[in-house]
Amino acid sequence: MSTTICQVMGFIVSSLGVAGCIVSTAMDMWSTQDLYDNPVTAVFQYQGLWRSCVRQSSGFTECRPYFTILGLPAMFQAVRALMIVGIVLGILGLLVCIFALKCIRIGNMEDSAKANMTLTSGIMFIIAGLCAITGVSVFANMLVTNFWMSTANMYQGMGNVQNRYTFGSALFVGWVAGGLALVGGILMCLACRGLIPEESRYKAVSYNASGRNISYRTGPYKVGSGYEPETKTRKGAGYEEPARSEDGRRSYPSKYDYV
Repeated sequence: MSTTICQVMGFIVSSLGVAGCIVSTAMDMWSTQDLYDNPVTAVFQYQGLWRSCVRQSSGFTECRPYFTILGLPAMFQAVRALMIVGIVLGILGLLVCIFALKCIRIGNMEDSAKANMTLTSGIMFIIAGLCAITGVSVFANMLVTNFWMSTANMYQGMGNVQNRYTFGSALFVGWVAGGLALVGGILMCLACRGLIPEESRYKAVSYNASGRNISYRTGPYKVGSGYEPETKTRKGAGYEEPARSEDGRRSYPSKYDYV
């Protein structure tokens, strides 16, 4: 019962993590304009992985996608790749996990096969969570570096106003989603141990001897090999079976009886 609960909980938590990764990747607020010490508040800018948007004080919002790939920074493209890989692995892990659930019976699938599928899905969820956390952390590091560089240039430029960007809501969603996927993968790996069928430590082994009439017995029984010498009777011409007396003993004829 505990194995089933652990497996179902891992599936639910991993599903939430994968869904969060998809939402985080699609959001536009990966970086938002820092309004601290910024006198221009009529325009608010924010950027995502796929487009940049501008929102005016009147409520009008205009978004423009990135029309170039080679013109984007290498780290930016690496973040895109990490998030996409995490989503693909998470979706594949969900498909494998559905068929590996112990509460779902598909044909004559054995528990050992379900255990292998559970372990596979758990590893996929762990890798997907690590990809999401790594991608979001790399983007956050880029923001921190650009923020302090913009701040230094602003003070060195005699008060020139420059746009500085800080963490957006998509970063926090990505961190939480990656953590959920990681925890769900660990739960699936733990559930795999309970699905492995227990094998008996003592196995009965039967031996077939090549010789005839050879038997192996356990206990204080006499072992018969089948090769004991057989009592041979001399039967031929002039041979008579010795007569038996009243007490059951055989009486053999003496040499004088044949005269």
